[in-house]
Amino acid sequence: MYTYKMQQVPPNISIESKGQKGNEAAAYLEAVVNEQARNGWEFHRVDPIGVHVRPGCLASLFGQKADETTYYVITFRKPAE
Repeated sequence: MYTYKMQQVPPNISIESKGQKGNEAAAYLEAVVNEQARNGWEFHRVDPIGVHVRPGCLASLFGQKADETTYYVITFRKPAE
């Protein structure tokens, strides 16, 4: 049995490259995973989550369509107490 914790990845990652050009997403994920590991959380996986946002009544009247966005969530776990 585990306890789970989710952390949403920001849609735009902004980090200082430090010579790792093209490896920014991996560097970000590594930093987040190591930070959570120091707090006792084990990295489990990264999942995409599709979000469907419907426009409100007024926006619908003016022709605004629903918006589909994909977010990514990092899942951590630790043994349940």
